Amino acid sequence: MTQEEQILDHLRKGYALTPLDALKLFGCLRLGARIWDLRRKGHNIEMKVIETPGGKHVAQYKLNVGEL
Repeated sequence: MTQEEQILDHLRKGYALTPLDALKLFGCLRLGARIWDLRRKGHNIEMKVIETPGGKHVAQYKLNVGEL
């Protein structure tokens, strides 16, 4: 399974995904690029900025509920 397929599968299961999650789960260093690829293929992926427990702000991606 490609990283793109793994990410889409993860999102389709209703999970959110941050860059650190993608690195740990799939070895993906460029989550933003994979999300861009998926969006170009028509997937409605939402992004919001969240604050980590350490106070850093990171992107969190989630598949739009209508596509689950």
